[in-house]
Amino acid sequence: MADINDNTKNFIDQLANGNSADAGEAFKDALRGKVADALDNARKDIAGNMFNGNVEAADYSDPKPTIADPGTFNPDGSISPTTTAGADGEAQIDLTQGVSDAGESNS
Repeated sequence: MADINDNTKNFIDQLANGNSADAGEAFKDALRGKVADALDNARKDIAGNMFNGNVEAADYSDPKPTIADPGTFNPDGSISPTTTAGADGEAQIDLTQGVSDAGESNS
């Protein structure tokens, strides 16, 4: 019992003197001290071992999710599939409209 700290000794003394309220506070102090010591030891252990050894990055095991075709909502609440054009993810916009006149000057 040489490992008794001051908070634990205070708790025992308060119980022996019949001071229940003070004994409760001494118990809380003793418990806080033990928890703080345990957390401090765990912090030191983690900090000491954090960069020891070879750490390799984990492979990405989750495949990219497949995006479902959202379809088109109809007025009756049903959903119609969209067309298959553009299913490759490329934009299907014609940007060449009106370009033939762009370089010419009108006199």
